[in-house]
Amino acid sequence: MSQAIRPIPENFTSVTPYLTCEGADKALAFYQEAFGAVEVARMASPEGKILHAEIRIGNAMIMLSDDFPEFNSLGPLALKGSPVGVHLYVEDADAAWHQALAAGATPLMPLADAFWGDRFGMLVDPFGHRWSIATHVRDMTPAQIEEAMKSMPAGCPDAQP
Repeated sequence: MSQAIRPIPENFTSVTPYLTCEGADKALAFYQEAFGAVEVARMASPEGKILHAEIRIGNAMIMLSDDFPEFNSLGPLALKGSPVGVHLYVEDADAAWHQALAAGATPLMPLADAFWGDRFGMLVDPFGHRWSIATHVRDMTPAQIEEAMKSMPAGCPDAQP
């Protein structure tokens, strides 16, 4: 008797980021160096462009491919940015932050203790994707978070979760 087909494949969750990159082959190498990604699958076109790849970072899967402008599939470099980011929880935000910067990421918001209980910072990878790196350092109630937010200086970037 065969095993039942899973509607959500093993090792995946209901929501899986799918990144489009100009230079997906280089992006795969960057994610391995910056975030300790493990390549799970790769399918390339005869021309060498990545049609589909899968990586695992921690316990999360991420899919990615090269951009294909001829099919209006553009990455953040072609679009001059992206409003979407990937939030990465790690055991040690400081170590992960420095590893990503050493691999070539650019900081957007410095790593710091945030009012909502995380050590948190934001960066952008060389392919235009925004990443936030965080380690949860203290549990807080919604009331405590709201009170901590009120004590933030006006215009402080950390005032926005």
